[in-house]
Parts: sequence; structure tokens; C-alpha cells
Amino acid sequence: MAYQFENVKLEKGMYGQNGRSFTKVLEAMDPSENYKGTALEGLDAFQRQLKRFDIHVKGAGSDMVEKFFHTNESSVLFPEFVSRVVRQGMESDILPEITATVTHFDGMDYRSIASVPTDDEKELKRVEEGAVIPTTSIRTQENLVKLHKRGRMLVASYEAIRFQRLDLFSVTLRQIGAYIARMHLEDAIHVLINGDGNNNAAPAYAVGQAPIGGTAGTLSYDELVNFWAQFDPYTMNTMLVSNDVMLQLLKMPEFQNPLTGLNFQGTGKLSTPMGANLLRTAAMPGGTLIGMDKNYALEHICGSEVTVEYDKLIDRQLERAAITSISGFAKPYQDASKVLTV
Repeated sequence: MAYQFENVKLEKGMYGQNGRSFTKVLEAMDPSENYKGTALEGLDAFQRQLKRFDIHVKGAGSDMVEKFFHTNESSVLFPEFVSRVVRQGMESDILPEITATVTHFDGMDYRSIASVPTDDEKELKRVEEGAVIPTTSIRTQENLVKLHKRGRMLVASYEAIRFQRLDLFSVTLRQIGAYIARMHLEDAIHVLINGDGNNNAAPAYAVGQAPIGGTAGTLSYDELVNFWAQFDPYTMNTMLVSNDVMLQLLKMPEFQNPLTGLNFQGTGKLSTPMGANLLRTAAMPGGTLIGMDKNYALEHICGSEVTVEYDKLIDRQLERAAITSISGFAKPYQDASKVLTV
């Protein structure tokens, strides 16, 4: 049985089309829906092209990098392979766990929307018959949110990697993705703490000062509860902490009960006594804790996911090939995230 994917003409022009990734262009030429009920169901258009050229990218039997360059058409697949593996490295980051929504935007300056309710508007009032229904105002932000390009330079000669297994080469690419994700996480943390340029920095509290109390430099369960109490009407369901704050949390008696210890030893994951998702990252400033309601605190604006210099990769000019991603962050609700300094 002849399949359509075996006759697709691959060329450089499939990259760089405005608003359409290589995979989208390929899917338009070879729709996956045409393969329902066949042995190829479950593969996307790119994976079918790997099968067409008999390129194995995973496992002990993976092919060498040079397999992509056996023909002019198969070499067109190499930039997409690099992009996909880099994205895999980015997906291992904690950014999705602190993001309320992702907005895809084609540009470098983005204007977000926000709702800043007054204390009176936050109250759930009873509406009598014939009375005016309370309103919630949604406005565009005054200042633009700037998106930043983050990336790494892939520096390697084709001769140096041509005989490397694709599975091993993928390890390096995933590490590049992890580096890029770390840069975006630092941008996100900066926005959570300082705002997105629209006078919406997070409310800041400090141990040793009202209403948190306690002794500066030391975090106890009492201070954590007082911090949690500041979130009404939001819910503190996520906590971002620095390494030193994590150590203080682990030493609290409340963390030393058998169930918490069993969960940590079995899964490596921790839950705070308040039930929040506890995330540690070296991107956090020392002695700092960010509490947030992840459903409202952060908007991730994605200008581009992963972009590679496809011309260089296709032509085997890997000496200095840039791999980049453009992202920015906005705060829809200022009070949905708060900062505690120990």
C-alpha cells in the first residue's frame, strides 16, 4: 500500500513561514487524519518522515547523526529534530507549574490585560431584585510587556558529531533546552517579584516584621502560617523557594511526620503543611520565598518556542548555530503572588 508521506517533497522553504512551524507545514501536506486505522496511526507528519528515511533517533540502536544527511531531502529534517529535542529539555523545567496561562504572540512587545478589584469589589454581595449587579473591570495594561530572546550557541563541527549516535547527541540538546528554560524561569521570577513594568510588584513581607512576626533570619511554622493568611481571597497553592529556605522548611517539626517523610523518600516530592506545591530552584534569590495562586499569578507570553538556524544545520555548518526561544511574562493579578523574606 502506497502512503502519501513517501512522496512529500522536502525543502528549506518549509521553515521560516510566518505563523507556521515546520511541523504545521508538513502536516498540511500530509495530514495525520489520513492514517487513522493504519499501522502509522499515532505518528505525526515528522515522525512519518523519519520512518520514510529509516532514521532511528532513540535507543541503543539509534542511527548516527550523518544518517540525516544521506540525501538532500532527509537533511531538511535535521533542524526539526534539533528543535524537538531541545523542547524536551525545556519541558523538564518547573515553569509550567507556576504558569496560569500561555499566550502565543508574534512580536516583541505585548500588552496584557488585568483586573484590579478594590476591596469593595472583592466582596460577594447579595443582589436584591432590581438592584445593580456588581461589576468587574478588565483593562489593558498601561505599559507594554517586553519579550526577551534567550538561547545557546551550538558550537561543533559536522566532522566531530557525524559519527555520534543520535541518542547520545540528544543528551546535549536536552541540556541546551534546560539552560534556556532556566533563563526563562529567572525572567518569570523577576516578574513575580518586581512586576511586569505596570506598577504591580508583589506585596512584600519580612520575617520579624508585622504581620508575619518571628525573628529575622529564622523561618518557623508560625511565620509560614501568618504568610499563608495574607492570601485571602486567593489560595496559596504553590511556593517557590531558594535552597537555604528549603533547608529551613525541611527542618521544621511539621515536616518530620511519617507521612511527609514517606512521600519525600518515595517520590522526591514535598507538600507543605498548607497543601501547596513546593518547588525549589537555584534561580530564586537567597532567603526568599514566593507564595502564589498559580491559577492567577503569571501569564507566559510565548513569542517563539524554539528557533534554530535551519540554513546552517541543513548545510552542515554547525560551527556556530544559534538555538533560541522568545518569551515574556505578565501579572494578571498583582495580589495573586506575594514575597516573604526570611
